[in-house]
Amino acid sequence: METVEILEELRKRVRTDGELRGAFLATRQEPDPMDAFCRVCREKGYELYPMDLVHAGEEFYATMRRSTNGGGENSPMLEGEDDFYELFFAGMEQI
Repeated sequence: METVEILEELRKRVRTDGELRGAFLATRQEPDPMDAFCRVCREKGYELYPMDLVHAGEEFYATMRRSTNGGGENSPMLEGEDDFYELFFAGMEQI
């Protein structure tokens, strides 16, 4: 399962699983929140590591850059759209 698929499945699970939601929110207080988040994911059976999150974001951003205006120097700068970790928590706050 790819990173985006894992995050989507977890996003669905936290809607109904208050314990899981609480565990994820508690990771935000850890010294290394992204590592703690990934540790909880692995404990729940999802093989996810911090580098997976970073790589997925960078890959998404690069694809977006290439798809806009030929991917050249005139491509728009995107902000925040490549941070799947932060987007996951932003979505949780909407619940």
